[in-house]
Amino acid sequence: MTRKPKEYDDIPGTFVFDADRSRQGYWLNQFCISLSKEENRQAFRDDPEAHMAKFKMTEDQKQAIRDRDWNRLLELGGNIYYTSKLGAFDGIVFQDLAAMMSGMSRDDYRKMMVDGGRSPDGNRYKSEWEKK
Repeated sequence: MTRKPKEYDDIPGTFVFDADRSRQGYWLNQFCISLSKEENRQAFRDDPEAHMAKFKMTEDQKQAIRDRDWNRLLELGGNIYYTSKLGAFDGIVFQDLAAMMSGMSRDDYRKMMVDGGRSPDGNRYKSEWEKK
């Protein structure tokens, strides 16, 4: 399934989880939430490909899982709260996952959030990044 471009696709550094992304990522999110159960975590440990094959994901989605490409998972329809289950499977706490997705160290990400988060100035549209 291919999404139609949306006006908010121009927001840099994020993928808005809308109805289209929800449909696109249904099986990806079902896979991720399956990792909430120990028997599924064990099945994934034992044979990752066989466990992924239980879900009707696209090859791109499976590759993003193999690569642990966190931002690509969101681009392909993953919901951050579901994809974080894969991070937890790998022993990654949510703060570290968010730091990785932001291209920052854990300490820099934490400091940014404690200081009030990322400024919207220069971060509203991708075209603003092109000017830098």
